[in-house]
Amino acid sequence: MKHGSNRRLANVKTRSETGLDYVMSQIDLNTPFGRTILKATKPFFPGEEEELRHELNKVEDMICFARENQRSIEMLSEAFMEIKDTTYTIDRSGRNTLSVVELYEIKTLLLMMRKIEQICSQTHTAVPEEFILEPTETLLDVLDPNKDRLNTFYIYDEFSEKLRELRKEKHSIEITIRKQQKARKEEIRKEYGIVLTPKFDCAVSKTGGDLEKYKAVPDLEQVDEDYMTVTFQLKPGEAVYQLTQKMEDLTTQIEEEEAVIRQELSLRIAEFAEVLKSNCHRIGCLDVAVGKALYAIKHDCVKPEIIDEHRVTIEEGRHLKVEDVLKSKGQNYCPVSIALSDGVTCITGANMGGKTISLKLAGLVPILAQYGFFVPCRSAKVGLSNYMQILIGDSQSVERGLSSFGSEMEELKEILDHSEDRSLLLVDEIASGTNPVEGLALTRSLVDYLKEKPYITLITTHFEAVTEADGVKNMQVRGLSDVDFRKLDSELRYANRKERINIISKYMDYRLYTIEQQGQIPKDALNIAKMLGINKEIIDGAQKYIK
Repeated sequence: MKHGSNRRLANVKTRSETGLDYVMSQIDLNTPFGRTILKATKPFFPGEEEELRHELNKVEDMICFARENQRSIEMLSEAFMEIKDTTYTIDRSGRNTLSVVELYEIKTLLLMMRKIEQICSQTHTAVPEEFILEPTETLLDVLDPNKDRLNTFYIYDEFSEKLRELRKEKHSIEITIRKQQKARKEEIRKEYGIVLTPKFDCAVSKTGGDLEKYKAVPDLEQVDEDYMTVTFQLKPGEAVYQLTQKMEDLTTQIEEEEAVIRQELSLRIAEFAEVLKSNCHRIGCLDVAVGKALYAIKHDCVKPEIIDEHRVTIEEGRHLKVEDVLKSKGQNYCPVSIALSDGVTCITGANMGGKTISLKLAGLVPILAQYGFFVPCRSAKVGLSNYMQILIGDSQSVERGLSSFGSEMEELKEILDHSEDRSLLLVDEIASGTNPVEGLALTRSLVDYLKEKPYITLITTHFEAVTEADGVKNMQVRGLSDVDFRKLDSELRYANRKERINIISKYMDYRLYTIEQQGQIPKDALNIAKMLGINKEIIDGAQKYIK
């Protein structure tokens, strides 16, 4: 299977809920080409392990490059910001004559390519060969015959000897006309005492008494009028008129010659079209590589080990979106470790224990790896999946006219219909929206079904009995099991409701541990209810039922 096929690893919801889309949105890209390439990024599938390892090695190389050439990376980013998408203009060059503005855009692009080449040639370590641009200096010389390398464009005289002569002749006529006009202006001043502006006109008040005097001057003509003034202008004499006609003819010839030059330049650009587009693609790839490297450095991400067998092992993993939210609140993220292989693993524990975040983390690391990103953890081993899907509460179900349970069943059917060998399925609190008896029965039956499939399945659930099935691995959130409740109670004593929730969250241990013995029932839910002020009688009553 060739990488980049139309196979779908995960649907839109899975990309969003796992956090893949969030990570991609955080990659700082500065070129339109880079944004297009990142958006079109395809995952690697089983059988493409070597290709993926090669891709991850490129990211690793770019991380080393970025660390050793920080100033060069900054300069590249600045150059990237000045690049516009000129792909359409490049394609047009072979079919149409480009405008002066379009020619300017191509010249600007060439100057940016030149700048990028210069930056890359001055780095401490070599830029990976795949990002080296093809030579375009020849084309730049065509658009910049003076070789001044300024970010401007004009149809220079150097493009055509004919153009040079036409412009020279026109300029000479313009000087002659102006001399004749200035001479006649001086004559009018001496003869009539009328002073004209440098534009050879004047405005006369309707109430000043001079209006008739100006009307009587044969070399002046009325050209404008408002409620207060009348504007007169010097009439062109016969000689000026003839010269003006000659100049208009020259202007037409100049425009025709400029059109010929623009056509010739367009054809020269068309000759370099494939080189230009190839360079644009390389610039986009370099932009993405730099963006991925800087993101990995900023978030302390590591290269995942891509393994052949279908399993996922995450050591001290962090969900980047949740981590960013916590950092914005001045809080720390509690890393989670988890190991998954074909079969069913259940995560149990009370609400607020981070089960859902652990579930999303178990999706984020492998999906990031399959898309060629470094992953947020201390280490990771990832076996590639053919299909990845998350089933989690859908806030939009009401808008679609479905109950939460109905929406779950609809999505569950989609998952089961599309799952295949080497699938990764993430199921959050299935059947929690229906009655407990049927919910437990449905969940246990689903587990029985999935544990016989060649899928990695991770399920979060409140139903402890689900974990009693043979062959099901049970992991539990540590929660408040190791907390000094006296210290916690002292912090909660004078706190309001919102503050209490934040304090409890601070003490919560979100790490997972494997339960080897069945029947271990957590009491975090009762403890949390108690600390949030629920009546002691209710808490004691619940304890009785647990016993």
